[in-house]
Amino acid sequence: MLLPHLEFAYNRAPCKAIGLSPFKVDYGLNPLSPLDLTPRPMDQKPSANAASRVEETKKIHELVRSKIEKTNAAYQAQANKHRKKIVFQPGDLAWIHLRKERFPSKRKTKLMPRAGGRFDVLERVNDNAYRVDLPGDYGVSTTFNFADLKAYHEGDYLADLRIKSSQQGED
Repeated sequence: MLLPHLEFAYNRAPCKAIGLSPFKVDYGLNPLSPLDLTPRPMDQKPSANAASRVEETKKIHELVRSKIEKTNAAYQAQANKHRKKIVFQPGDLAWIHLRKERFPSKRKTKLMPRAGGRFDVLERVNDNAYRVDLPGDYGVSTTFNFADLKAYHEGDYLADLRIKSSQQGED
């Protein structure tokens, strides 16, 4: 429970996203503080008519909704600025991130490989899920989130590392 003066300060402070205080969004005006000894200007006084008061509140809510949508779009654009959209086609080759919780037999220690590689993408399930052709010894579902997949390219660092380690007879 907030102390009364903290609750008052919170309800009176404008929100960054919408530029209005929570109290103004709910009631159409900011509450008077002890420092507000002067009367309000006529254009800021709420209407006494119930119908016009409802219209004023609806306008404030529409303004808040549009500001929130605009702020969310700006946040989304900033968050997705460096994100690449990865789309796999059937027949593409992919690496699979071997998460400990999903592949306990493949990730027993932290020194084991974090990616298993060169699997065929069979189909696109939806925007962020793909079905992959896995051998039977994996024992997990063949559907993966795109975050767990990475495009396989010949000459890839991981591919070169696997080839070199298998040539040296290492495990």
